[in-house]
Amino acid sequence: MPDLLLELFSEEIPARMQARAAEDLSRLFAERCGALLDGTPRVFFGPRRIGLAATLRASVTTEGKEERGPRLGAPDQALDGFLRKHGAARDQLKQEGQFWVLAKPGETVEARALVATAMPAIIRAFPWPKSMRWGGSSAMAWVRPLKRILCVLEGEVVPFDLRAGEDDGHGLASGNETEGHRIMAPGAFAVRGFADYAAGLRERRVVLDAAERATTIRDGIAALAAAEGISVVPDEALVAEVAGLVEWPVPLLGRIDDAFMDLPPEVMRTTMRVNQRYFALRRADGSAAPRFALVANIAAPDGGAAIVAGNERVLRARLSDARFFWDLDRKQSLDSFLPKLDTVVFHAKLGTQGQRVARLERLARIIAGKVGAEPDLAARAARLAKADLASGMVGEFPELQGVMGRYYALGQGEDARVAEAIAAHYRPLGPGDEVPSEPVAVAVALADKLDQLAGFFAVDERPTGSGDPFALRRAALGVIRIVRENGLRLPLADVLAEAFFGYAQSTGTTTSPDFGMEVAREKLAADWTLPPGHRHPTMVAAFAAGMMDFIAERLRVQLRADGARHDVVTAVFGAAPDDDLNRLLRRADSVRAFVESEAGANLLAAHRRAANILRIEEKRDGHAFDTGYEKHLLKAHEEESLAAALEAAAARIALDLDAEDFERAMDAMATLRAPVDAFFDKVIVNDPAPELRRNRLKLLARLRATMDAVADFSKIEA
Repeated sequence: MPDLLLELFSEEIPARMQARAAEDLSRLFAERCGALLDGTPRVFFGPRRIGLAATLRASVTTEGKEERGPRLGAPDQALDGFLRKHGAARDQLKQEGQFWVLAKPGETVEARALVATAMPAIIRAFPWPKSMRWGGSSAMAWVRPLKRILCVLEGEVVPFDLRAGEDDGHGLASGNETEGHRIMAPGAFAVRGFADYAAGLRERRVVLDAAERATTIRDGIAALAAAEGISVVPDEALVAEVAGLVEWPVPLLGRIDDAFMDLPPEVMRTTMRVNQRYFALRRADGSAAPRFALVANIAAPDGGAAIVAGNERVLRARLSDARFFWDLDRKQSLDSFLPKLDTVVFHAKLGTQGQRVARLERLARIIAGKVGAEPDLAARAARLAKADLASGMVGEFPELQGVMGRYYALGQGEDARVAEAIAAHYRPLGPGDEVPSEPVAVAVALADKLDQLAGFFAVDERPTGSGDPFALRRAALGVIRIVRENGLRLPLADVLAEAFFGYAQSTGTTTSPDFGMEVAREKLAADWTLPPGHRHPTMVAAFAAGMMDFIAERLRVQLRADGARHDVVTAVFGAAPDDDLNRLLRRADSVRAFVESEAGANLLAAHRRAANILRIEEKRDGHAFDTGYEKHLLKAHEEESLAAALEAAAARIALDLDAEDFERAMDAMATLRAPVDAFFDKVIVNDPAPELRRNRLKLLARLRATMDAVADFSKIEA
């Protein structure tokens, strides 16, 4: 089978776009030439190229198909247009019903011809996130100026160009040449296939494989650091980025001036990473080492001495800028930054950052009492949590928000718990990030995320299937993780209601499109006079319920990702919506253990059988059956036994659920297995006597209701 090599060679492609571009190229090629593919194409990408290598069939025969044309009796112009579109003659048409139909026979397409036809359209419409136009007479855009197109099949060029009408496509046409390293091996060279292409690039100082470049960077820096008794601060994202910046990676070490070593390590690390793509190093005790690592794109004759010296000079300038902000910010207190937040818009519909600070201070104080934190400390931490947003350092490096607030708080003598809460309140930032565990930090972190959720839901800025611009899903998952990993017994609905009232007080928000609420400020004021826990009788009850549905859905997504029984959580939440996530999960664990037992599996089957019977009979009778069966109509011993077991089990289950003894509730439900089995074995539900039939259906409704008090078993997957 013939082998295809395709490379699109350009000026430097942003590192963050390379991998996705290679995937898009493979996907688009498969969409247009998939019938030819034998196996999956191998993609490659780097600073100046994306491409693929694939094995193709020599040709492919398409299946014949029929195209329906105009109706019989349609004007000749319509029929002629249809024939021109398909390149056919009238004698190829046949009548089927009221329409003309064109039978198109299958055709054999050569691989070379199909690739030549497909590639110009793929290249001209390539889906770069950002693209540019450059000189010449062509309107074609690319991420950076496109220089060469290499496309060879079995060693021969697949001929095509990028002309489109009067647009000359920058004069680009396919060929068999590519280029090696821009500095160490300039100039073009010809290739016939992937093997000599990869070998030729390596000879000309280009490592084609991105994973190999990353390994060279990672291992090379680690070896240089180890030789000096230090280690690299792990940063796989930076490794991947630098691998997209260099074609021939050469790791080197530089030195940081001792004059800057008193800067916070996070400041040095961020300055090096963001501005220069340097790697931070540390000593064995975790403190910052006075060295940094960089990756050159050439093997210099002097071993990189000049490159290192130049980068050291650049780093001195960068760290001098950082020191300026560090020294300037410390000349004033965190409190003095707060007035600036009154002019910073949080969101057009939700007021300023200053108003948000007031809400967080109030909400953190409320949450503190529920998570074992000191309310005054939680309120103080919340008040200062956003202050560093107005600092010079965070203005320069937004990545340091919270981190700098902690340093400034410690510097002005704040309680250590307040300082740690300022740093931790944004966490967790992702799935692998730790959650705050100190109670003050927990209170502030929860306040931050719940305020965010309540506000954006209240103004109907919720996530959609295509986007989540305000990171509300991440905020909800953060709440879930904080609550779960700290084992908190937190009434989330009540706290969400308090968060909503915070917006009503601070911004005057009086409507929520989500719940169709029109709320007068007098009504808000009246509700606010009620004691906590009773301030949201109707309006906020609906709001909190909607928010809890969102959080519960995020919980199900997380459990699904963990491989847990998310259907059981759905069933438990459907039976008894619970804003105490840990209680909900404990109940779900008990239900899971029950349905996975033999007794539980049988009862689950019985529940489905009862539900199916009731659904059919309720549809037939046109009404639902209540649970009020009549004891004097219980004729068979088995239905009497089931009724007695149901009453005893229902009473025990109710008591056990109230006491949160979910295992005992499952034990009580397990006692129903034998009487339920006997009932279905011996009793005919649809008895000829109407009164017996109705009574037995009501008994089944009682069985369904008793089990559904524990969980909505209809939602548990088989």
